[in-house]
Amino acid sequence: MFDYKILESELENLRNEGLYINIRTLESPQGAWITVNGKRVLNLCSNNYLGFANDERLKRSAIKAIEEWGVGPGAVRTIAGTMKIHEELERALADFKGAEATIFLQSGFVANQAAIPTLFGDENDAIISDELNHASIIDGVRLSKAKRYVYKHNDMNDLEERLKEARNVQNARRILIVTDGVFSMDGDIAPLPEIVELAERYGAAVMVDDAHGEGVLGRGGRGIVDHFGLHGRVDMEIGTLSKAFGVLGGYIAGNETLIRYLKQKARPFLFSTGLTPADVAACLEAVKILQESDDRVKKLWDNANYFKTEMKKLGFDLGVSQTPITPVMLYDAKVASQFSRELFEEGVFAQSIGYPTVPKGKARIRVMISAVHSKEDLDFALEKFEKIGKKLGVI
Repeated sequence: MFDYKILESELENLRNEGLYINIRTLESPQGAWITVNGKRVLNLCSNNYLGFANDERLKRSAIKAIEEWGVGPGAVRTIAGTMKIHEELERALADFKGAEATIFLQSGFVANQAAIPTLFGDENDAIISDELNHASIIDGVRLSKAKRYVYKHNDMNDLEERLKEARNVQNARRILIVTDGVFSMDGDIAPLPEIVELAERYGAAVMVDDAHGEGVLGRGGRGIVDHFGLHGRVDMEIGTLSKAFGVLGGYIAGNETLIRYLKQKARPFLFSTGLTPADVAACLEAVKILQESDDRVKKLWDNANYFKTEMKKLGFDLGVSQTPITPVMLYDAKVASQFSRELFEEGVFAQSIGYPTVPKGKARIRVMISAVHSKEDLDFALEKFEKIGKKLGVI
């Protein structure tokens, strides 16, 4: 029988180190204000960038889809589970991203596991990954037999050295450079133009996970490739529909031949049932809204710029963020945990983040700004951050 005492001991260690995750339960829909464990609090830690998670248009589309298509596809996509609405979403996403085609999957996490080992799975291949890439990329790389290289975060000199190793020493069959577009814990942006230039020089493919760039960067939230004007020069974009799009699901956008290949070979597509009609319809409606107007994206950035400016005036360290992701750097995990608890008591829901999500000694409160926040909401948060920051000697 399994020795559960070992697990209890490890859990106790997490508590002592301030790293035990307190999973709070929402009792209301996502929004600027939510009810958590019976308490109404200002929501500063969801990925609901554009407020789509409880949007009326998305909800109506989901309800209509259930009435028309039922509650589930009933099979994997390759047997009898591809409905017309799935293909409609894939075409809409391709048009939105300016790509030839897309494949829609169960999540962004799954999309990385579908793309990386399927296309770069041979032991003669090489995968070169940023050291701060998301766990889904790391796990996707682990599923591959390719030789793995890791380059220092956003360090183009180090990336070139790894490219030289893969090309000149290993003589790799295929080389993939993979990076987050926006790094989810620090909010900084990958130097994608420089990455693409190096890839073209060394004959490597480029894949970018744009989970936190979708709905945030580029024209009307079209993402990092659009932001830098690199259409046609990035081989694969991984998209997530559970953040700015407010629903669930992930996709891979790229060359039409590549997408057809993935539909034949990617295991998550072949062996797992696709998303429900309600999810698909809501995702499709979110895409339509962003194609109609960029108002929500502009409001998101207005809110983010205001909050970050005022937090810096108060003396908070916001790290290297270039996006609405706002890491309030506290460094000590116990301090971050206490800060989060006291914020909650004051009516602000903002979770602390510690190891292993971020490196040891880099604990923080990660504030996630949304387009649905009002200036009054943000001023309320600023007041509470100032009060607790002074109490704990952070500012």
